Amino acid sequence: MAVDAAPSGSRWKGGAAVMALATVLVVAACSSGANTPAAPAAPAAADAHSAHGGGSSAPPQPLRAGERFVDLTMAEAYTPAPPEGAVDEYRCQVLDPGLTEAAFLTGTQVMPENVAIAHHGIVYAVSPDDAAAVHEHDARTPGPGWQCFGGTGVEGADVEDDDEESTDAGAAWVDTWAPGATETLLDQDVGFQLEPGSLIVFQMHYNLLATDGEPGGSDRSAVRLRLTDGTPQTRELETWSLGAPTDLPCAADESGPLCDRAASVADVTKRFGPEVGGFADEQVEECNEGGVPKPGDTQSCDHVVEEPVTVFAGFGHMHMLGRSLKVELNPGTPAAQVLLDVPQFDFDNQRMTKLPSPVDVDPGDILRVTCTHDVGLRKQLPQLRTLPPRYVVWGDGTGDEMCIGIMTVSPRQP
Repeated sequence: MAVDAAPSGSRWKGGAAVMALATVLVVAACSSGANTPAAPAAPAAADAHSAHGGGSSAPPQPLRAGERFVDLTMAEAYTPAPPEGAVDEYRCQVLDPGLTEAAFLTGTQVMPENVAIAHHGIVYAVSPDDAAAVHEHDARTPGPGWQCFGGTGVEGADVEDDDEESTDAGAAWVDTWAPGATETLLDQDVGFQLEPGSLIVFQMHYNLLATDGEPGGSDRSAVRLRLTDGTPQTRELETWSLGAPTDLPCAADESGPLCDRAASVADVTKRFGPEVGGFADEQVEECNEGGVPKPGDTQSCDHVVEEPVTVFAGFGHMHMLGRSLKVELNPGTPAAQVLLDVPQFDFDNQRMTKLPSPVDVDPGDILRVTCTHDVGLRKQLPQLRTLPPRYVVWGDGTGDEMCIGIMTVSPRQP
């Protein structure tokens, strides 16, 4: 079964995207320097996974001609308060870059203050048309920002696409920080367009596994934007998120009530709500022939491309049981290509990989994402050993799992 590939919005869903987490370190020159490709991630050892990796403390690359930095910091520090029975919270904060003229975002650096509890951070650009809805949502929610499992959670910004999946159209996912990431640096001829009056919604995923479920202190993270006015030749970017199901059974020597798939889905629903809880079954319906779960350590999903684009780079995201991830173009055909290959996934080294050269993708092409998870890692990782055995399905918690190939693309003429 194939599902449509389309620009992602709020969550890493099948053809759109559910939850959130994308890095867009790319384009024509995805780099840690202005003209130097980013270094590939080092292979992960069997026990190399950990709960958190460290901050984005590396200094940004020097400004290039026509660029400027805009530094944005959370208005006040926030102490995570996960729902009862959970150790994860997603918190959204409004950041206003004060734009009076259109600009292109050519670089982003998320600077987490408290890396002991920071799992990842996502940067959303909110169009001027949805700015009022975001401010109103923030104003009626107690405390700094608001809890936002899934996407931004702002009514009025969400729309339904052709597949009836919420895409948070007014809140475009443009970048993310994850362990191992430093500054996202794009080529000067490409960028994410921000109109005057646009806002930034910064979503931080806090996880308390490393603090044994205790508060772990507060956090006041910051985001640095690299902006330029652009030229008539500047290409506008989009982020595509390609997901696949996670159906990882308990190991043969494990047992417990959560080793039942339905019970595990119910547990995710209790912790994160029905939208997140129902996504495991939605993915199976979209990706598996007959809509039947296929228990096992390796899962895949085919996404049908709907519009002509150029793909510049890719980024793979899983959680702590992830082993490998791959995104293929038109697999099983003479024109097959591997666009993204992460043979040894390392949770603490999640980085964007620049394609050797940009690849044009046409309507009707297939993008297949494949992920392999390893339930045996649960016994090796200190952060997971104390959790009860479970049939692992898609969920927003660090102890749950995901499978996402995040691709940075630019629309092109047919």
